Amino acid sequence: MIKRSDGVDVLLESVVKGIFNKKGHNVLKIDLRKFENRITDFFIICNGNSVTQVDSICDSVEDTVRQDTGDKPLHVEGLENCYWVLLDYGDVIVHIFLQEYRNFYNLESLWSDAVFEEMKDINT
Repeated sequence: MIKRSDGVDVLLESVVKGIFNKKGHNVLKIDLRKFENRITDFFIICNGNSVTQVDSICDSVEDTVRQDTGDKPLHVEGLENCYWVLLDYGDVIVHIFLQEYRNFYNLESLWSDAVFEEMKDINT
């Protein structure tokens, strides 16, 4: 993969690696760059099976991104209950859900005009 000079591809790869390090499920990348008034360039959405796994995925993403890029999230929300944790890296926003909350909020349907890519764990 060719890396862009702004490091977004490296950031995306680090986020996905962090998710798969803790066995995150249904990892989806949503490319929002074609929308004029977008809040970010990419969403990464995944889910865990328990609040413990959601918390672990969050920690893994933060640690992996920090090791690979030196970046820290600009903002983190949802750690108080770990039903839906949001990590904001500016150009990439990561949504880590508990399965039933992902089904309820169904963010994918809100961005149905965007480009979706299902991410696979390359280490399996």
